[in-house]
Amino acid sequence: MTTLSLILSHKGRDVVTTAPHRTVREVAQLLHEKAIGAVVVTGADGIVLGIFSERDVVKVLARGDAALDDSVSKHMTSRVVTATEDTGVLQLMERMTEGRFRHIPVVDSGRLKGLVSIGDLVKYRIAEIETERQAMLDYIGTA
Repeated sequence: MTTLSLILSHKGRDVVTTAPHRTVREVAQLLHEKAIGAVVVTGADGIVLGIFSERDVVKVLARGDAALDDSVSKHMTSRVVTATEDTGVLQLMERMTEGRFRHIPVVDSGRLKGLVSIGDLVKYRIAEIETERQAMLDYIGTA
């Protein structure tokens, strides 16, 4: 079973984070500048407090422009589904599909260790399937 540890070792462990007091406007600008779909909201101690995604920006905009000046903590998803480095890729893909979310923080004792997206998991899974396909072709070619 392939785990998130392998994916993070290839992808890297850098995660764009923000403090809970930053405004929605500031965090939306950060999402735009970094060309990312989500930012993890953390405390000074590195503990995950929430996640704020493009979907959250849309919800804020539906409330009107004034909400852009609210703190991101007011609009973030605070019940964050997390995973650990030993979580299996297929298990996590299923959980993300069922929960309809695209980003999941990887934690150890509540502290942020990385972030994976459904795109990261799909990319890895496609590479894995291609490797298996090539191994089968090689096997058939030697039979």
